Amino acid sequence: MMISLTSRYIQYKLLPFFFLLSFCSAQILFPKTSCSYQLSPVSVNIISNNEISVAGSLGVDSKFAEDLNDGMSKELVFYIDLFRIWKVWPDEFITGKKITRTLKSDPIKREYVAVSIEGNTTVEKRFKDIESMLSWSLSFKDARIYSIRDFEAGKYFVKVTVESAKKKLPPIIGYFLFFVSEKEFSTSRDSLLFQLPREPAK
Repeated sequence: MMISLTSRYIQYKLLPFFFLLSFCSAQILFPKTSCSYQLSPVSVNIISNNEISVAGSLGVDSKFAEDLNDGMSKELVFYIDLFRIWKVWPDEFITGKKITRTLKSDPIKREYVAVSIEGNTTVEKRFKDIESMLSWSLSFKDARIYSIRDFEAGKYFVKVTVESAKKKLPPIIGYFLFFVSEKEFSTSRDSLLFQLPREPAK
């Protein structure tokens, strides 16, 4: 009984120390930066009664490019989701797609590589400079949403969300930093409302 009480007393005394250690580690591993990430207006083009084309881009600041030039890889996930508006009920998710972009650089070779994964399609592109890689990787000019012909008539919008995950920590560190977000950032933006099926031109 005495050993149990002593053990609990030690745990109680050490608990603030572990919280302080976790906080300090978080500040070292994930220092606050002035990085800002912003999506451009989301453009939606109803090509036919069966498909939609979505376009947009992500704006980043110089810190994002500096990390890449220093050899740090980045992974961006674009979620392009179609929602229907309801007057009484919450917006209804209809369908969507996911695009994953991985950005890497070799500071010694001055080589930049971007990989885009969309469903079963993987595209790898190499660039001579970081500007051209960012121009290609941070934008989507013709993301298609298909099979919209049978959707019920109503008002719809497209929500674009971009997330970037942090590098995974070793298990022991991750245990103490359970309160730290696993995302480097997450931002989203909605398109203007549009009618489906498309109303015939008068």
